[in-house]
Amino acid sequence: MRQSVVALAVVGGVLCLGLPWVPSDASANDLEGDYAPQFTPELHVFAAPGEIKIDGDLSDAGWQGAQPATHFSEHSPGEEIQPPVRTRAYITFDDEHLYIAAVCYADPGTVRASHCEREQIFNDDNIGFFFDTYGDASQAYIINLNPYGIPYDALWTPGWGEDGNFDILFESAGQITDSGYQVEAAIPFRSLRFPNREVQEWRFDFYRHHLREVHYSMSWARYDQSESCWPCRWGTVKGIQEVKPGRGLEFIGSYVATQASSVNDDQYPRRSFSNGDVMSELSLGGRFAPTSDVALEATVNPDFSQIEADAAQVDVNSTFALFYPERRPFFQEGMDAFRTNFNAVYTRTVNDPSFAAKGSAKLDRTSASILSSQDVHSPVLIPLEEQSAFVGMGKSFTNMVAFRQSFGRDNHLRFLATDRRFEGSGSGTLASVDGALKLAKSVKLRGQYIYTHTEEPHARLQADYLHTTYFDNGKYTAALDGETFSGSAALAGINYNGRRAFVDVVAYQRTPTYRAENGFQPRNNDRWLQAQGSYHFRPQGSVVTEWQPRLEVARIYNFDGVRKDQWINASAWTSLNFAQTSLFAQYLYSQERFGGKEFDHIWVITADFDSRPWNAAAFGATAAYGYTIARDSLEMGEQATINGWIDLRPLSRLQSELSIRYTQSYNPREDYYFFKGYIARARFNYQFTRRFSLRLVAEYDDFSKRWSFDPLLTYRINPFSQFFLGAGYDYWRFDEAGILEDLTVTSLGARQFFVKLQYLLQT
Repeated sequence: MRQSVVALAVVGGVLCLGLPWVPSDASANDLEGDYAPQFTPELHVFAAPGEIKIDGDLSDAGWQGAQPATHFSEHSPGEEIQPPVRTRAYITFDDEHLYIAAVCYADPGTVRASHCEREQIFNDDNIGFFFDTYGDASQAYIINLNPYGIPYDALWTPGWGEDGNFDILFESAGQITDSGYQVEAAIPFRSLRFPNREVQEWRFDFYRHHLREVHYSMSWARYDQSESCWPCRWGTVKGIQEVKPGRGLEFIGSYVATQASSVNDDQYPRRSFSNGDVMSELSLGGRFAPTSDVALEATVNPDFSQIEADAAQVDVNSTFALFYPERRPFFQEGMDAFRTNFNAVYTRTVNDPSFAAKGSAKLDRTSASILSSQDVHSPVLIPLEEQSAFVGMGKSFTNMVAFRQSFGRDNHLRFLATDRRFEGSGSGTLASVDGALKLAKSVKLRGQYIYTHTEEPHARLQADYLHTTYFDNGKYTAALDGETFSGSAALAGINYNGRRAFVDVVAYQRTPTYRAENGFQPRNNDRWLQAQGSYHFRPQGSVVTEWQPRLEVARIYNFDGVRKDQWINASAWTSLNFAQTSLFAQYLYSQERFGGKEFDHIWVITADFDSRPWNAAAFGATAAYGYTIARDSLEMGEQATINGWIDLRPLSRLQSELSIRYTQSYNPREDYYFFKGYIARARFNYQFTRRFSLRLVAEYDDFSKRWSFDPLLTYRINPFSQFFLGAGYDYWRFDEAGILEDLTVTSLGARQFFVKLQYLLQT
């Protein structure tokens, strides 16, 4: 009987509204006749009156009576005007879930959508749901859904923007309709952190990306462009009540089996290839939230393997270590607490941990985080004035702690400490305080001071040149030989981020003895003064929709007062009103002192374009030419660089990404190349179903003359429960001896097979 009553109520509501999939909106026109945008709007929501099934169909009883968020404002290319299409967004909830949905009006024949992996939706139309549950602009959840409901999720923090490595456990779906598309999602409250209070009040915004000839950006809240705090521009959602934030116990178990094989003798690669033993291991991680404000996580014998290898980077003319992003899930979630102006924490210094644990707590505007780990093979980054080096060490123990206090509007003060202790001898300790103070809506001060103390370990294996390389006026060697010293780093800056103009001035320094043991600091002994500014133009009725000139000047000295570098960088960016095309041009002039020589006339001209004319194709290229330093030779050379890429989606389930990076430096005086080479990479992905996909990555590195092929089958129930079956093949160039002396061949050098099963259990 109860089901019949609910069904009759739904049918009656549908007949009255005339729109079977819009909860409480009677208009089907693309544009709103009573358009009235609002700054910081409010939406009052109510508990769902019935059940909601996540399938992209909003005719469920639970959506009936939900009030829509309307009157979206276009931010780009128009500036706070009525957008070309209409959007309706909805929120409701029950005891366990927050429900979000949107109806996005559009010509269904022009909707851009593809079946793809999570996080790969930004060539598609999509709508974002942004919410700051604490209302203090210290962090915000980001969820974007494409027309099929495929998600991109991230965690936003001030100064760093979106961390796309962050994952939320939720269910989503979408469908293309006769009048556009609609999406919905159910987010368990246990997946979120928010105040443990009877009635919630969250900052919220709905942000739609409508991709046609131009990229239309529009949101529920009309933005005050002079307000530099992004969440402070959003609206407010009121009425969520009698719900509890995340707590409970979770376990993630994983099983990994691998077989690694390689060449034993470089002189006879085809005869000496041998298969390794099959290795397997189990790992277990757990997460416990004793209260809504505290979360604890630990993992024993963790599986910190990467499913996709890092893309090769061109380092042929660089003397400093290269930065690679963190891809291991344990070190992605919650690490925003440790991010500061300096990269004082770089979790890839925890290279091969046997144990790791972390915890976090948040009470109103105060938050604390801690991380501890034991590492089996620990890399040490040695920063110097003009170069950096890595030395491998054995076991180490790392501890990190951070406390952050937010106050006012978008202000904070944070204390950070890290400590790494090597087994036997050696340690590195860092203490930091940083903060940001908002003087006005558009003006912010920021500053940081870091103190470090280093007791070097004794390394058995390290490059000979480190023993004869000195720093701090010859007081210390670069080798890890047990020396003890202290250092510091400091930063002070102010920026203005207004409606049209942006100005930033910053000064910072790192002493010759500054060393962040758990951070990424590839250089030190430098004092920087840098200023930059830009202005944003929005011409109306022109082929150009936006353009932005920018100017940067900077100077670097070492602690002996020697000028190391100075430059002026003038650039301009513009967006055109067809094929989502943008253009960029830049001129750089520099004077640098390197390797004891003065290089006075360094210049580089760069041009770049990016175009996305169809959902099935996007492409772009960057070309640079100039007169720069060939650092290994300490000579000036004519350097040219070309980077090109193309993304093709011939089918809605097939994506391909192709790229090439070529660089060369030529000596015209003696007619030879200082260096020349390229890296080509291709990535193909076929999405059989929402959960099942096949991926192939192929890469050729011309500098090392190596090919790699990495196929992977994935079955993904959610971001934490997934199955992988993959392999890796590396082909190297050998000078093979034997019957044919010195014959250069390309042959299989290494191979790996692996299986990985990971599952999340919640209690």
